[in-house]
Amino acid sequence: MKEFKFDTLVIGGGSAGMAAALEVSKRGFSVAVAERENSMGGILNQCIHNGFGLHHFKEELSGPAYAEKFIDMVETSNIEVFIDMTVMDIEEAGDLKYVYGLSRITGMIKFSVKTVVFANGCRERNRGSIGTPGTRPSGVFTAGLAQRLVNMEGYIPGKECVIVGSGDIGLIMARRMTWIGAEVKAVIEIQPYPAGLTRNIVQCLNDFDIPLYLSHVVGDIHGKDRVESIDVIPMENGIQQKDKSFNIKCDSLLLAVGLVPDNELAQKIGISISPETNGPIVDRQLMTAKNGIFACGNVLHVHDLVDFVTEESERCGNYVADYLDKKTPSDQFRTLPGKNVKYIVPNFYSPSEENKFYLRTMIVKNRAELIASVNGKEIFNKVLKHIQPSEMISFDIPKDSVHISDCTENTLEVRIV
Repeated sequence: MKEFKFDTLVIGGGSAGMAAALEVSKRGFSVAVAERENSMGGILNQCIHNGFGLHHFKEELSGPAYAEKFIDMVETSNIEVFIDMTVMDIEEAGDLKYVYGLSRITGMIKFSVKTVVFANGCRERNRGSIGTPGTRPSGVFTAGLAQRLVNMEGYIPGKECVIVGSGDIGLIMARRMTWIGAEVKAVIEIQPYPAGLTRNIVQCLNDFDIPLYLSHVVGDIHGKDRVESIDVIPMENGIQQKDKSFNIKCDSLLLAVGLVPDNELAQKIGISISPETNGPIVDRQLMTAKNGIFACGNVLHVHDLVDFVTEESERCGNYVADYLDKKTPSDQFRTLPGKNVKYIVPNFYSPSEENKFYLRTMIVKNRAELIASVNGKEIFNKVLKHIQPSEMISFDIPKDSVHISDCTENTLEVRIV
């Protein structure tokens, strides 16, 4: 078994992994990236539509073009990349971590590192996750798999499609399937409001007259060898109205029913997982409860824009470098989601530092107010023009905004009213 020594190993070579690795490398530390696919770029490689990079690069790019900018920077740096590699396990030995990666190219490799960054993204929920009843014919795909088949493999998943879930990938695939000549019969959404960005509702559904059924669910899948049709049931006050169900004939069902952080390895080594995000619990510096092990990007919490993934991951890379420089972190206290807030990340804050947070709301509202308080005392507020669960909210609380008391808790709570 070959052995390598680095200051940092980044797990995942997508936008998060590359951004974090570059920042650590810029600070003079040795970095390796382990990527399980045969090239870097992650999910961006199959996202051939535009709309990426408006925040970070100030220009509109396709997914592969966005990835290429970072790949070029990685290739001209001192970062060593291991592709086709799956990280199998991590062992802790004092200040060192032994990471075991398996690749058909190199076989088993043992990395001896001081820090590890989880940047391995998220995975799709599938039919089993939502318990859709019916037969088990071919023609049922996750939206991401369908996207890969169309954009990278050159296959057409079906000719008459129904999409379940109005998240961004579902909306984008509705447009993509239309472009390749398929008929998209409908998009079905269980919630009373769309789950994707407003621009995608307009550009991917409205522009192509694709019907969107809000507060509806798939009641049954019919078909023996291939999907033949589905039953659709309206929802009223959370209750299925089966007497109002209707049938849609189709040969394919694309499931865009949410993403889940890919946290199996983190759980395996005992990292605490947040029940709100399904990603690791992290402090202000994006470090888990295990010293020297960090997390960023979609493995931490599912973002809506890759630009925000990049921004968070660059900060993570600098926090990793600070840790390697043995900079002493400031005192930290817990953050908690309050009224109408699904989650807030990071899970800790430092009163003596500037703190950047990301959160998702549970409501749709115009002119909402975001309020942060410590021990019941308001320390920050911000008026938000429009909020909805599909759009992530970020905000900064300036340095020294919080004057902590003698209270041992000093919990920061954020609510939306």
